[in-house]
Amino acid sequence: MNEDKDFLYDDDDAVKFIKNFLPEELKNKFSDDDINYIIDLIYDFYNTKGFFEEDDDDDKEIEINEDELVAFVVKNALSDGMGKYDANNISLIVQGEMGYCDSIGMFE
Repeated sequence: MNEDKDFLYDDDDAVKFIKNFLPEELKNKFSDDDINYIIDLIYDFYNTKGFFEEDDDDDKEIEINEDELVAFVVKNALSDGMGKYDANNISLIVQGEMGYCDSIGMFE
């Protein structure tokens, strides 16, 4: 992640972006708090994979296995007592979050 672009990430804007990305039938299924919780789990996944660790190769491309990320979110939400999320719905939230990051140039 590009350190000098960290300040561009706004949690409220990310939630709005994701809600706009979701199909109409899912927009009211997830509260802002639900989406913030899922975003936190997404970044927990990135941390467990070492994506934020400093290394000598800042230009190294990071491959994110979306299926693994979605499984991580579903598993952790269940173990945290948040309920059982549908993997397809989580996949859409993950795609929306990645779209938000692209829109602010976070990974450039």
